[in-house]
Amino acid sequence: MRTPLPFFVYGTLRPGAYNHDRLLLGRTAAEEEARLPGARLHDGPGYPYAVPGEGTVAGTLVTAAPDAYGELLGVLDRMEGDAGYERTAVETVRLRDGARVRAWTYVASPETALGPLIVGGDWFRHVPDGPRTP
Repeated sequence: MRTPLPFFVYGTLRPGAYNHDRLLLGRTAAEEEARLPGARLHDGPGYPYAVPGEGTVAGTLVTAAPDAYGELLGVLDRMEGDAGYERTAVETVRLRDGARVRAWTYVASPETALGPLIVGGDWFRHVPDGPRTP
């Protein structure tokens, strides 16, 4: 079996945001700040959408606890799929030390209507009070 990939999260699943505590708390082995080059971030209805493009998205690389990976993958796929996202593997998540990591992330489905571009690619800076409350 292939090694499970970590998840790059950039919205409500980041530490400090409401879906992190609801879905990830206690199910992760590691969480560290990261960036996804080659992507843009758009505002959505209460959460952001990443799409491929020129830019960089700020987020967190989340490594699932080994015994929680399968369950977590299913939970995240359902939640993100219902919100108009598709899971995709990305090769270029960058950690603070410059290391590149392959990871899963969720990007907007082609039929998803996107809101305005979030300049700077960091949802927490775009809506500083919003991410922490449902």
